[in-house]
Order: sequence, then structure tokens, then C-alpha cells
Amino acid sequence: MNKQLYLIILTAAFHSCGNNPNEKTNENVQRPDTVATAYQQHVQLPAPFATKSAQKYSKVIGWPAGKTPTAPAGFQVGKFADSLNNPRWIYVAANGDIFVSEASTSVSAVKKVAGVLSGKSKSQNLGNSANRITLFRDTNGDGTPDYRSVFLTGLNQPFGMLIIGKTFYVGNTDGLVAYPYEYGQTKITAAGKKIVALPAGGYNNHWTRNLITNKDSSKIYISVGSGSNVAEHGLDNEIRRANILEVNPDGSGERVYAAGLRNPVGMGWAPGTQTLWTAVNERDELGDDLVPDYMTSVKEGGFYGWPFAYWGQHEDPRMKDKQDPELVKKSLVPDFSLGPHTASLGLAFDENRIFPAAYAGGAFIAQHGSWNRAVISGYQVVFIPFQNGKPTGDAQPFLSGFIANKDNGEVYGRPVGVFFTKNYMLVTDDASNTIWWVKATGG
Repeated sequence: MNKQLYLIILTAAFHSCGNNPNEKTNENVQRPDTVATAYQQHVQLPAPFATKSAQKYSKVIGWPAGKTPTAPAGFQVGKFADSLNNPRWIYVAANGDIFVSEASTSVSAVKKVAGVLSGKSKSQNLGNSANRITLFRDTNGDGTPDYRSVFLTGLNQPFGMLIIGKTFYVGNTDGLVAYPYEYGQTKITAAGKKIVALPAGGYNNHWTRNLITNKDSSKIYISVGSGSNVAEHGLDNEIRRANILEVNPDGSGERVYAAGLRNPVGMGWAPGTQTLWTAVNERDELGDDLVPDYMTSVKEGGFYGWPFAYWGQHEDPRMKDKQDPELVKKSLVPDFSLGPHTASLGLAFDENRIFPAAYAGGAFIAQHGSWNRAVISGYQVVFIPFQNGKPTGDAQPFLSGFIANKDNGEVYGRPVGVFFTKNYMLVTDDASNTIWWVKATGG
């Protein structure tokens, strides 16, 4: 199927809305349910609105001198860098160069005031986006960079980065931009070329555009979050959103690789496989424990429910007047629950096996933390064991200590992304403008 026909069919599917959900699904949506995933996880789904939708933003107080997040026995944690401006994402180049994108949510003056009144402004760095990429080098691998400089400026809310051959790619919120690049250069001054235009911005923090390539660098995958919570601005606003897009390195050949993913952010290939995994933020305002965020293997051409359904064929009652029963029937059950409203963003596998054998092949997920629960949740990095490219056990806390006082919602920081160098793990903490390293003891 060619690109144009594929997009026409997908767009038509999103607009061929029926008037009423089928009877079986309508009954199911009103009741609690338990969903079994492909990997024997049993996910409890309360009925929609079983609890009142809460709004509880955390209050970031920053890290006291000498205090760090906490890792399990056998690991040590230290500060890689601070004094950044909302560090969100990292790309580790083949030569060891570490690129950090610094960007934040852009808001109007009116929304800034609203953020102060709601408490949202205390939970994140709203506005004043740095719109830059900073380069770090740690030549001896001790976790203390010996070189730091501004690598690229003048960007538009940059997030994902990628190097293929002599091209440096940046995922701006409004497009994929390509720059001429040579390994080792410390600054890009040449003009970039937008090779893929993308719908800009999005609901809450859905402005992020992550990038990843496949094994032979023949394709680029771009994550694009939804423009709304649950299509409240209309389906026309969601064209080419809530998707993972696939393009050629020159920007041509665009197609939707997978759809119905409300906000896919972290992406990674399970070691030893050709299977892409992603971490996805599910929808808000259905109650404290609905809907669970998740990570899932990404099936080519798969549809994961948003905005019509969640966790398989559980219809969202708010879509009653614009429901699409055919797409509901196609909605896939995700592979692994990460808990409701945890804002699970980062996803990484220890491909270099720098951690002990117990962590080999497993997934690390950074949970930025809730705002739509009565009691805050997330605010940690969790580990999910894998064998042969498949999850084999429950999520385990790996990097914790971000919560200072759960009762009043005080936190020291908020983890965003997880990344591996040849010597240690890096975790971005955007709210505290810090990056942490984690090493196995003796590493």
C-alpha cells in the first residue's frame, strides 16, 4: 500500500464516526474490569468516574546540598550536570558525545497566571523555553564532564535528537530538521532544513517529538502526541497525532507506523530483537486509577485505542457522540501497565550491559509523576525485567527519593528520560535543572 492511500484510509477511519457504541462494549465501559496482557499481567480497571477526578500538582523544592536520588544496593548516584534550563532529553553519540535538549512548555501570559493559581507553575518550568542543545564530553567516563558548550540554538522546543551519517537531526515540536554534521564538531552554525513538517504543540506536555532509527538507519521513527486529552477540540485537530510516524532519512515516504497512542514518548528496541517498544501516557479526568499509563511493543499498523477506547475495547464514555465502533474493535491491549497518571516518559534498555546480570535486557522507565490523582504517584525510575525481548516480572523501583513529602506533594525533582553511555546511566530531571548519573558499584 502506498503512502498516500495509507494516509487516506487512516484519516477516513478517524472520521467515520458512528452514533452509538455497541451494546456489549457500552456495558463493559460502565463496570470495573480486569484485563490480562500478553505477558500475564492482570490490570485492574475501575469503572469510569468511580472516583472524582482530582487535580494535585506537585511542588518542586529542589535538591538540598549533598542529597541525591536513591538507587538499590550495588549502585551509586551522582550529579552529572546542573544549572541547565529544563533538560528534557539526551542523545549519546557513537563517539561518546552527550547532547542534551533544553526546552519547556510554551505558555501565554494568561496561562502563566492560571498556572500560578492552579499550582502547576510550582510543578514544572513553564515558559521561557531555552530552545537549545548543549554538548557535554566526559573523556574518562567518571561522570564529571570535562567539556560543556552550547551546541545548537534557535530551535523550536527541541526534544529528540539523532545522528545518521553526516546529518544531525532534531525533533522540533513543529518538524524534523536536518543539519550538516561531522563527528567531533562542537557547534552547529549552518542552517538546518525542515524535512518533515509536524503539527506543533499539544495538550499539556505533548509538544515533545522523540526520534529513533532502526538497526540499519534506513528509517526514522517520530513520536507525536495528541493535541488534546480526549479529542475535545475535534478529530480534525488530531490528524497525524497520537502516532508514531515512519519516514526515510531524507524525510520522504511518511507513513503512520502505529496509531491510537495518546502520547508516546520514550522508544527503544528490545535487545536481541527487531521489536520497537514505547512508553505511553494515557488519558486524564476519568478518576484516580483510570487510565493506566503503559509500555508496549509496537505492532506495525496497530491501533491502540485513543481517543475512542483504552486497554483494548473499553470505550471512553466521553466519546459517545463521536464514537467509531470499527476502530474500537481493532484496539489493541497494551503489553504492560505502568500505573495510572504516572506520566511515564523515558524508556531505555541497557544494550551495553554495564549493569549487573539481573538487569540484562530489561527496560528502565522514567515516571515524571502525576497531577491528576488525589495522592501523587510516579516520581521515580522503575525497572521491568525482560528475557528474550519480553517482560517477565513486575515493575521494580530503581531510582527513587524524588518525593520529599507525599502528603503535601513536595518533590525534589522530576525524572524525564533514561539513557546509557558506555559507563553509566543518565537520568534527566527537568524540574530541578539537573542530570544524574547512576553507576554499578566499582564501575
